[in-house]
Amino acid sequence: MNQLIECVPNFSEGNDLNIIKQITNEIESVEGVKLLNVDPGKATNRTVVTFVGNPEAVINAAFLAIKKASELIDMSKHKGEHPRMGATDVCPLIPIAGITMEETAEYAKKLGARVGKELNIAVYLYEAAQSNPERSNLSVIRNGEYEGFFKKIKLPDWKPDFGPAEHSVKSGSTVIGARDFLVAYNVNLNTTSTRRANSIAFDVREAGRVKREGNQVTGKIVTDEKGNPVNIPGSLKSVKAIGWYIEEYGIAQISMNLTNINITPVHIAFDEVCKRAAERGIRVTGSELVGVVPLKSMLDAGKYFLEKQSRSIGVSEKELIKIAVKSLGLDELSPFKPEERIIEYLLKDDSKARLIKMNLVEFADETASESPAPGGGSISAYIGSLGISLGTMVANLSSHKQGWDNRWKEFSGWAEKGQYYKSELLKLVDEDTNAFNKIMTAFGLPKSTEEEKKIRSSAIQEATKYATEVPYKVMQLCYDSMEVIKAMADMGNPNSVTDAGVGALCARSAVMGAFLNVKINAAGLTNKDFAAEIVSKGKELEEKTQTLENEILKIVNSKIK
Repeated sequence: MNQLIECVPNFSEGNDLNIIKQITNEIESVEGVKLLNVDPGKATNRTVVTFVGNPEAVINAAFLAIKKASELIDMSKHKGEHPRMGATDVCPLIPIAGITMEETAEYAKKLGARVGKELNIAVYLYEAAQSNPERSNLSVIRNGEYEGFFKKIKLPDWKPDFGPAEHSVKSGSTVIGARDFLVAYNVNLNTTSTRRANSIAFDVREAGRVKREGNQVTGKIVTDEKGNPVNIPGSLKSVKAIGWYIEEYGIAQISMNLTNINITPVHIAFDEVCKRAAERGIRVTGSELVGVVPLKSMLDAGKYFLEKQSRSIGVSEKELIKIAVKSLGLDELSPFKPEERIIEYLLKDDSKARLIKMNLVEFADETASESPAPGGGSISAYIGSLGISLGTMVANLSSHKQGWDNRWKEFSGWAEKGQYYKSELLKLVDEDTNAFNKIMTAFGLPKSTEEEKKIRSSAIQEATKYATEVPYKVMQLCYDSMEVIKAMADMGNPNSVTDAGVGALCARSAVMGAFLNVKINAAGLTNKDFAAEIVSKGKELEEKTQTLENEILKIVNSKIK
């Protein structure tokens, strides 16, 4: 697996789009990096930029961006709601794929050393890149902000990790580190009071609030035996939060960093803020995500809110995201565009999913054209996806059938299984055609020399083997999907029993069609042992499918009056 890291630098400029564009141009100039999101905030006067790539390319792009920010942003003139200490306030690196946190931390140190040496900017390491636990927390490092750092940097305990022990008047200082994926998330309130927003933030954030004697506002601060203030913990783990007023929107917000979304996901943070706000007579009106978010966060939120309504969660990915957006109010302040805000969507290579992006007429026209692909393999995968879609439909209809309210979760489970098979089969619609194209590419390789012939022959065999494995996978998925179809024929909404029957017919046809492709491609393999084994397994699957189809149709016909 290729190594992939994400970088999310925060620049202290949120109003001048020309400055922001010059910074992001530096990032985009580096090969091996993809800019995912640019999220400027006027009230905070801060822009969060997100990009990904291989580690060397990412730290090179980050260096160029930090350099450009130091040239364009004058911190002596900066005003904004968000705490800050430099032109590039913070620059975290996040491991995404094929790389450990320890390795990512080493890249953060490498970047920090270069910034300190070449740009003469004081750099502090944080989180996984910082070996001193007393200096690993970003808020602790940034305490005092830009204005207070001229004195703070002179203290022996606050000597920078890299660069001069001087706080630049123009560029300030910066923090570079390695951390887990963090979701920056703001919840909107129907109040303009920063004090009340802060009270809610203290209710929910892990650090909570300082404990006081008697009155929690004016009472004397309670200290431990070492003289340190005692805290009353908040209700949410792995959450940092403050309250602020956003002049741009005319509302107060709870601004949160969700530092571990496996512990406190977005939807739980939202609901807890709703609860705490209501206790103080305040209403939550919506929320906003800053930067990008993992797909899982949106899908989990969609499922969470559907389950609260006792509704089936076995709906499409698109529908789950729609429910999440509406339930969290993510479109209150500005449109929420999933294709621009979900990290997996930004990284998706749509060139390999050409067919399933077509409408029904386009797909039929493409199939009927003189091109040999899409052919029987892609059509088999698509027929299979339609078959399980029918089974899933019956499950969803059954989940909210009048009088069956106590069975919604049972049918929701079946529908969720069906959605999985549907999604996997849709991927194989294009993958079967991609496999065919690989064979054509291999046949087009040069064959003038003996070495070229050897390379070409090996490529043809590898591509043919793959073109055998793809339709076999279609067979397996379609056969497995018939478990859902049979269950729905047997115990689903009786008004839709014929839909389950048609689903079984589709699944059977998909298995038989895909098996034809398995056999014809296996015939071209020189590895006869592999060819014989996959054909034998395919024949067994075909026979089992036909038996299961007969069982399902028997159930269906018995219920047709």
